[in-house]
Amino acid sequence: MLFLGLIFYGSRILIAQEVGEPERKAGVAESLFDFGDAVIDFISGEKWAIIPAVVYSPETSLGLGARAIRVFRFKDDSSTVLRPSTLPITFLYTLNNQTIFTTELDLWANENRDYLNARLELSNFPFRYYGIGNEPILTEGEFYTTRFAYFHLNYERRIAEGVYLGPRYEFRVDDIRDRQEGGVLESTQPLGFDGQRLSGLGIVGKYDTRDNIFQPKKGWNNSLSYMGFASFLGSNFTFSQYVLDLRKYLNVSQNQVLAVQSWWSFTAGAAPFQHVSLIGGSERMRGFFEGRYRDSHAMVHQAEYRLPVYRNFGMVFFGHAGQVGQEFSQFDWNRFRYGAGFGFRYKLNQEGLNIRLDIAFGDQRAFYFGLNEVI
Repeated sequence: MLFLGLIFYGSRILIAQEVGEPERKAGVAESLFDFGDAVIDFISGEKWAIIPAVVYSPETSLGLGARAIRVFRFKDDSSTVLRPSTLPITFLYTLNNQTIFTTELDLWANENRDYLNARLELSNFPFRYYGIGNEPILTEGEFYTTRFAYFHLNYERRIAEGVYLGPRYEFRVDDIRDRQEGGVLESTQPLGFDGQRLSGLGIVGKYDTRDNIFQPKKGWNNSLSYMGFASFLGSNFTFSQYVLDLRKYLNVSQNQVLAVQSWWSFTAGAAPFQHVSLIGGSERMRGFFEGRYRDSHAMVHQAEYRLPVYRNFGMVFFGHAGQVGQEFSQFDWNRFRYGAGFGFRYKLNQEGLNIRLDIAFGDQRAFYFGLNEVI
């Protein structure tokens, strides 16, 4: 991430330089950005880019490892009309003693008519439990460890312009250990407190008219999914979950983009505490610890304003509001949690894949490093 630091430093030079030194200002800035581009070219081969993986979030603390990512088009079709596919592979070790391995295939094929997504995650993950509800039982959270394996596979077929439909399968197994003796997790014993095995089938429908999957400037990306977990599939918990995710992208002016999202999750049945609807983390409600607020149902509304600054460097400003509830009728204006923040972006390739650094303010100040956009 050295080049990120140099570019951020370079942006400060751009601001701090006096108006009377335009040539020097341009020279320093160009040199720093040329160096950043050279680093990107060095780590990017013809097929794979291999970069040091440096992440930070309240859930993981500082994490170090390696990430390899391939961006390609199915059957080497170079047409820019066809969407690029991605295959990232990541290994991380964090200062919270978490070990994480993930890989996820995002495949577009047959002239964008077929979409396949598969994800595998293996993790030893010390985490925190705050209780269930919009008013957590614990303020600081109670540590426990989950060792889990997770896999999902979904296939979607385009049935009309921008409309995709297909099946989805999910599997997850957790071994919960290192619970605090006499703590809230042991004393209240929510479903799944001693582990879980989940296996479920569902269906996903999407309406996707984005002009670019990494950096959309216009279009919709909406999805509605249903998942049913049952004993005949091998699950030891029986419940259903519905997720509605609505996203809209507006090109405001000169490549400045407003992205908005409304996300809803509804859970029915006997769901374990790790699989109920929850908010927080790097994807929904940055600035809130992931799972600090969890219950049967949840909603999150987010907006992000993106603007280019100089060459491959850009900035974003974002805000969000969310809440959870045991019943849908509990949702109310005075139950919302609010947060906001800003971030920096550096484009890795011409497809628009970004490295991102976000600084968020919610019920805590938090920093997030990662790849690609949140919304």
